[in-house]
Amino acid sequence: MYKEYDYVIVGAGIAGCCVAYFLKQYSKSILLLDKNKKSCLGASGAAGAFLSPLLGKPNEFKDLVTTSLNFSTQFYKNLEEDVLNNCGVCRIPKNEEDKEKFESYKPYIDFEYEELNEGYFFKIGSQITPNLVCKLLTKECEKLMNYKVEDLQQDAKKSWIINNEIKAKNLILTTGANTKLIEEKYFNIRAVWGQKIDIKTSTFNNINYHKECSVSLVTKTFDDGKYLLSLGATHHRFNCDKEICDYCIDSVNINSCAKCYTNDITSKDSQKLINLGNDIIKLNDVEVVDIKIGARACSVDYFPMVGKLVDSKATIEKYPHLVNGSFITDDKLLMLENLYILNGVGGRGFVLSPYLANELVESIINNKKLDENIISNRLFKRWVKKYKLNNG
Repeated sequence: MYKEYDYVIVGAGIAGCCVAYFLKQYSKSILLLDKNKKSCLGASGAAGAFLSPLLGKPNEFKDLVTTSLNFSTQFYKNLEEDVLNNCGVCRIPKNEEDKEKFESYKPYIDFEYEELNEGYFFKIGSQITPNLVCKLLTKECEKLMNYKVEDLQQDAKKSWIINNEIKAKNLILTTGANTKLIEEKYFNIRAVWGQKIDIKTSTFNNINYHKECSVSLVTKTFDDGKYLLSLGATHHRFNCDKEICDYCIDSVNINSCAKCYTNDITSKDSQKLINLGNDIIKLNDVEVVDIKIGARACSVDYFPMVGKLVDSKATIEKYPHLVNGSFITDDKLLMLENLYILNGVGGRGFVLSPYLANELVESIINNKKLDENIISNRLFKRWVKKYKLNNG
């Protein structure tokens, strides 16, 4: 007999933990599972978890980040006292060209700011502790850790059977860069690798900075009077062909092995982060005390992907003229039944995830319409126009 749940969430990073939290308001039949031994490893564990504005001229992605930042800041404040450190962030242009861009953005800045040294200080800038937040979000949720999904099938009633052991009336995938459970080719998630290092230093810092890397405020004072702070950056690392080798993405914990990220690579990347940090604030007596690496999941158009997935095979079979570039309205697209996703949050996972998780849950439970910029339809429509070319 299967162990049955109304909702099973696969992936216990910040996205999955937020979905579990909001679903808990409506259902007690929820299971959160992850291949790691605990939540908040992978990309979420390697995140600096900085919350800061996106600067730029008006566009729909900037609007999404602004809405999410307002929502998530208040959400973390309400989660538990002292979860959010509202220390502010100073955004510093990388060069003269970047400075000119910053100047051109001033009429469109959505948040209060002031000029500070060579940059712009935003009071709304904050930082959270990833593992603490994920623990709080899921403290009342049933969890199954160290559990890897090897087999996923649908039964006649369209429930999902996991490893022939667990049945889910509804399956929610928040698996980040690992998309092996989804066979839809238009679901194109690329891995952008991030690294965070915690350092011990005699330098005191009381705000967050961001230039080419991020430097956190002091999060701990040691008995010898030195301080703990974090340096982090997003960077491309591997350009592996997923069809040939997907080891880095599929590994249970990339931080615990040295097959791809060798000691030489991590040491060089750590020194690079320290050099970039020194370009922002002078860091004295530096000792690296921890290194975390994770693959952040980005979509091809930077917008996240939330909600149901288009069933490409069924849709093309019903509307074969789509491959010739014909148009149909969204309501005619056939969707995979009882399957939902939250993915592609990139390097802004801790800003976007609470807002998007709430939107997803309200969509599932109360049929709230999702923003067309974040649903999978957009990517399917672009992909299907090239279907004939890619399939002969």
